[in-house]
Amino acid sequence: MKLAEALAQRADLTTRMNQLSTRIEQNVMVQEGEQPAEDPLALLAEHDRLARDLQELILRINVTNLSVMVPGNQSMTAALARRDVLRQQVRLRQSVATRASERFDRSTRSELRFVSIVDVPAMRVEADSLAAQLRELDTRIQEANWINELS
Repeated sequence: MKLAEALAQRADLTTRMNQLSTRIEQNVMVQEGEQPAEDPLALLAEHDRLARDLQELILRINVTNLSVMVPGNQSMTAALARRDVLRQQVRLRQSVATRASERFDRSTRSELRFVSIVDVPAMRVEADSLAAQLRELDTRIQEANWINELS
């Protein structure tokens, strides 16, 4: 199985576990004399089975990530860390530029006037540059995910 397939399977298992959690919570309480639509204990057993599968899959993904090299000659682990940081940096710069661009209308001259202390165009250029780096890195990560087999 390719690493990318394992990642898709991890996402599927996580989704299924979240759905089971909701179904369990919906069926643990019923009116006296009524029966639940589904057996919460059977659902809990299924959730536990999926949790074991997910734990094993995550372990295999992590072991694989330690040994895989991303095109551009860096480890998958380092590339994933860089991608996470780039995402945060892009998000913050976009947020700062948006907030600094807001207009505050004044009804009278005596109201406080707000001015931006950030160079909004420069902040947007920086955000765009980081976003381009993020897209390039993400492409290299995806390439490695489809090339490498799961350990």
